[in-house]
Amino acid sequence: MRKEDCFYLGKIAKKFSYKGEVLIYLDTDEPGLYENMESVFVEFNKHLVPFFIESSSIHKGDFLRTRFEDIDSEEEAEKILGCEVYLPLSMLPKLEGDKFYFHEIIGFDAEDLRLGNIGKITSVNDTSAQPLFEILKGDIEILVPMIDDFIVKVDRENKKIILDTPEGLVDLYLDI
Repeated sequence: MRKEDCFYLGKIAKKFSYKGEVLIYLDTDEPGLYENMESVFVEFNKHLVPFFIESSSIHKGDFLRTRFEDIDSEEEAEKILGCEVYLPLSMLPKLEGDKFYFHEIIGFDAEDLRLGNIGKITSVNDTSAQPLFEILKGDIEILVPMIDDFIVKVDRENKKIILDTPEGLVDLYLDI
């Protein structure tokens, strides 16, 4: 399995018991969706390795208490501490309406109600407090805060996002 075909689910945060159980921090708004999985991919030495789950349960909201097959001791659990956990993209729940996954909108056209097409979404910068659409128009990069009030519609069929940005925000980049 290639990392490009997967999404980041979380990280093996700590050991839980002397029998090899671990706590996986789930980086999701809905941890309950991932409580009864059969397996996950663990990034180990830069490779995704399938790990089969014997048992799991939600622990304190954001953690999944997990017992993997073939990990029966603290020492074995220690080896995978800090490793990132992935699942195939096909396991993501489908979103509808104006909700979307960041990877899903890459390549969509960004259309502003006032300015028309302002470019293609090349990525989403989520390293700051407010995620940003990174939009490329020619050789100009436009950054638009990903604010619900700015997003009018996600048109999956035509691969575009319709925005209503305040006057001056995009104009600043385009010298209008």
